[in-house]
Amino acid sequence: MKKYMFFGISMLFIAMQASCQSSNEKNKEAESMAQQQQDPVEVEMKNGLARAYFASGCFWCVEAVYESVKGVNESISGYSGGHTKNPTYEASNTGRTGHAEAVEILYDPEVVSFSQLVDVYFGSQNVTQVNGQGPDNGSQYRSIIFYQNEEQKNIIDSKIKTLEKEVGEGKVAAQVLPFEKFWDGENYHQNYERLNPNNPYIQNVSVPRLKRFQKKFPDLLKEGAH
Repeated sequence: MKKYMFFGISMLFIAMQASCQSSNEKNKEAESMAQQQQDPVEVEMKNGLARAYFASGCFWCVEAVYESVKGVNESISGYSGGHTKNPTYEASNTGRTGHAEAVEILYDPEVVSFSQLVDVYFGSQNVTQVNGQGPDNGSQYRSIIFYQNEEQKNIIDSKIKTLEKEVGEGKVAAQVLPFEKFWDGENYHQNYERLNPNNPYIQNVSVPRLKRFQKKFPDLLKEGAH
């Protein structure tokens, strides 16, 4: 009798677990749909510099990629795309904040265009990898490309359409979301690759990713960045 009771309880637990998982997936889908329907926030230029926002796996890697591009004044590591205020690295890593590791790019639009920054974005990642890049997996490492106006959205959509002819329709993993807010990351994450060259992750993941990008886009690199 106990055996049958245990079996029944186990089946009930499994059913409840499946129901919770289904509910969580529906909540995530609803959250994503709500984000896509919001109007984007357009960030004003400052001292002649425009700003763009991207998420593509570990922000240490993405920061280093963009800082090697001519016309990019600075790349700042932080968090965006989620629903909580003042996210931290520890909270983001739980995957429950909705935020992804992201970068804020300060660039001179007279030297490098938003369209070129989007080329850098797609050209420096595995465009089909869902929820991560390389060894980094989880929603906090997902790819998101943020737009601030319809012109930027049209540029992104056009490039995705072109990419999908190469990799297959529906296989580009990046979310396309209206920009809302960027939260600066902790100080120790800034310029991490440059300041921590002997870190094993930097040597084995970040640097190879940077080198692959630089080989593909030599014309976009700052002098001495090769």
